[in-house]
Amino acid sequence: MGLISTPSVTNMQLPQIFLFAKAEQLLKKRIKDGEPLAYFLKGQLYFEEKRYEDALLQFEQNTDFQSMYQLGVMYYDGLGTPPNSKKGVEYMKKILNSDSPKARHLKFAAAYNLGRAYYEGHGTPFSEEEAERLWLIAADHGNPKASVKAQSTLGMLYSAHAKDFKKAFFWHSEACGNGSLESQGILGIMYLHGHGVRHNLKAALECLNQASDRGNVYAKGHLVEYYYKRKCFIKTAEFAKRVTENDNVEKIAEETDCLPFYISRGLAMASFYLARCLQLGRGTQQDLAAAKKYYSKVRGEWGFKF
Repeated sequence: MGLISTPSVTNMQLPQIFLFAKAEQLLKKRIKDGEPLAYFLKGQLYFEEKRYEDALLQFEQNTDFQSMYQLGVMYYDGLGTPPNSKKGVEYMKKILNSDSPKARHLKFAAAYNLGRAYYEGHGTPFSEEEAERLWLIAADHGNPKASVKAQSTLGMLYSAHAKDFKKAFFWHSEACGNGSLESQGILGIMYLHGHGVRHNLKAALECLNQASDRGNVYAKGHLVEYYYKRKCFIKTAEFAKRVTENDNVEKIAEETDCLPFYISRGLAMASFYLARCLQLGRGTQQDLAAAKKYYSKVRGEWGFKF
C-alpha cells in the first residue's frame, strides 16, 4: 500500500461525466483568471479520476505545498510517472522541514509517509528507529487532528514481536478513539488475550463486534474463532460463510482502509474454521469436498498455517 494522498475534492457520488465536465470548465476559467490554487484543484480532479499523467502535469505547474505533497505521493508510488521513491521522499522532507504556515496542515501526513519510507527502505535506507521517530511526530501524542494512521501504525509497531504491548495498547486506544477501524479490531483482540491490558471479555466482544459491523475482516475472523472454540458451531459456520463470500482483498482494503495483510488473515481464519465445520459436520452438513476447498484457500490463496 502506497503513501496516503490528500482527501478528495470532488463528490464522486454525483453523475460522473456531468460533474467532471462542469468542474474542469470552472477550473480552467479560474486558472485563466490567474488563481494559483486552481492548478492544484484541477490536478486533484484528474487524480481522483485516475488520470494520473494529467494530474502530474497540473501539480508540476504550481509551487504550493499541497501540489508538492501530491507530487511526493505520485513519484513514490509511480502514478503517472515511473516510480522514483527517492524523489517522493525529498518532497515529503521539504514539507516536514518547512517553516511556512502553509505547510503546517500537511506535516503530520508527511511525517507518517516518511516513516513508511524508512520502514520499507524505499527512497531512503531502512531504519526502524527513524520510522518510529517520525510516526511519533505524526501521531502527536494522540491529537485527533494529527495522523490517525500513524497512531495505529505505532500500535502495530509496538505489538510486533511482543515489543511493548502496553505502548501498543495505548496507541491503538488513541487511534480507535480517533476513528481507526483497524485499531478498533486489534483492541478487541488485545482485550481478548490480555495483551497490554487485563483480560476483559466484555470489552473484547464490544470492540470486535463494532469493528466487524464496520467491515473489519480481521475482527470478523477472530469472532469466527471465538464462536468455534466455545462450540457455537451453527453460529460459526453461518458467520464464516458470510465472511468468506467477499474475498476481494484489494477492494476491501480500499473500502475499509485496513491493511491487506490483516484482511487476508481474517479471511484465512474464517475459511479455516468453516473448513473444520464442513469436515466434521459441526453446525452444518458434512461436506468433505467443500472442506478441502476452504483448506486449500487457507494454505494457497491466503498462505497461512494454523
